[in-house]
This record gives sequence, C-alpha cells and structure tokens, in this order.
Amino acid sequence: MTGEFRRPAWMLVLFLLGGCGALALMPNSVGYYVSGNTHWRNGEYDQAIADLTKAIELDSRMARAYSDRGLSYKGKGQHDLAMADFNKAIEVDPTFPNGYANRAVEYSRLGQYERAMLDHNKALQLRPDSIFYNNRGVTLVDMGRYDQAIADYTRALDMNPKYAVAYYNRGYAYSQKDDQDRAVADYGKAIEINPKYAVAYRYRAMAYWKKGEYENAVADYARAVQVNPQYADAYYGRAIANYYLRRYDEAWNDVHSLERLGYYMGNDFMKDLRVISGRNN
Repeated sequence: MTGEFRRPAWMLVLFLLGGCGALALMPNSVGYYVSGNTHWRNGEYDQAIADLTKAIELDSRMARAYSDRGLSYKGKGQHDLAMADFNKAIEVDPTFPNGYANRAVEYSRLGQYERAMLDHNKALQLRPDSIFYNNRGVTLVDMGRYDQAIADYTRALDMNPKYAVAYYNRGYAYSQKDDQDRAVADYGKAIEINPKYAVAYRYRAMAYWKKGEYENAVADYARAVQVNPQYADAYYGRAIANYYLRRYDEAWNDVHSLERLGYYMGNDFMKDLRVISGRNN
C-alpha cells in the first residue's frame, strides 16, 4: 500500500571513532574525519560531506573517509556519488572491508546481485563480521535463496546474540518460506531486544495473520502504532484484521487514522466495509 519497509533491513557499515569535539582537538585529517563521522551518525549529511571532503583533501589515501562520505551521499539519495566513493575507498586500500561491504549494498539496491555477492564475500574474507553476514543475507533473500540467507543471519547472531535486526531479517526469511512459527519466534526475539521495533511488531502481526491468529495480529498492529503513530502500513493491516473479526467500528477508526496520514484503503475494501457496516464513514 505505502511501500514502506517491505524487505529485510540493511545495516550500514561505518568506521566509528571519537566524538563531537574531535575537530577542535585535532584540526587535521583525523579530526575532520571524526567530525564528519559524528555528523553522519546524527543524520547531518551536508556537514558530514564537508568535513569528510576536508579530511580527504588532507589525506587522499584515507579509505574510511571515502567510505563514510559515500554513506553520507547515500543518505541524501545521491547514489552515483556514493558508489564513486565506495569505489575510491577500495582503490586506495584494497584491504579495507567496509568499502566492499557498502558497495555490495549499493549493487544489491541496483539489482546487480552477483556483483553484490562478490563484494559481500570479499568483505567477509577480509573481516568476518556480524553486519557483513546480515547484509549478505539481505542480498540472498532478494535472490530468493532463503536457506542460505537464514544461515548467514544465524552466523550473525552467533557473533552477536543481541543483534535485533538479524533476528528480524531471519524472521522475514522464515516467513518467505511460509514457516510462520519460526518467523513469529524471531520477530519476538527482535522485539525482546528492542521493544520499540515497530516494523517487527507489524511483520509479526502479518505472520500471526497467516497462522490464523487474528487477535494476536490485531494486538501487534496496535503495538506498532503505539510505538510509531505515523505508521500507515500498520493501520492498513489492522483495518483489514478488524474487518475479518467483524469489528467494523474499529476498522473504520483505522481507515480514518490512515486518511489523516494521507493514505487510503482500496476501493473494493471500502465498498465492502460500507455495505457490511451500514456506514458511509
């Protein structure tokens, strides 16, 4: 309906250093890098690009600065510039795993899965890492290779048992295999680690729905919108669930919540709801 978050979750690979006062303390390439890194983490992409560009001007061989500037361009939706920076990071340091890992995500976004897999594999060869295994799993899901994706998510979780995103992604892969019991369990683990994981509540609701557990589905949709009151897809799903449970007034409430966010249910659903509820709005 809204197209929001209908795939597993990527994790971006950032080289972390220092803190906000680094530039004042270190007015050199490292200081500019640390400042740019901090701006990126805060979503301040223009400031990040400016500082990382300064770092590169002072040290043209700093692979991590190219990689993080690429992530900043990616955050602005400037994917061509992001790809150029990931390429440059690899060019100046072919042993820097983050460059391959971040380029793999871009290749996957473009549907160039074989290229993505080569880069995922190279990153993991250089440094086995839970984020790298997670991201390769995402590409494998996009390729329909669910069992291999599940294996990668499991490796990520073996390395980091508190990795909520990997539990969510593995749950998604199980759901694609129509193994809703395991999907529910993994979404539950993601939620246990991060109780504010609205997307996990929504997808667990969908898994419950497929299992015929409609009350549980409604409850999870409710949790999703409690965490994120702007979550249109959760209202959409709950409206349908309430309709099937013959809770027509509640379905109408969800329709109205959706409309306040600027989204609408399908015409066929609204026609049926009006007829069966005896209401027009």
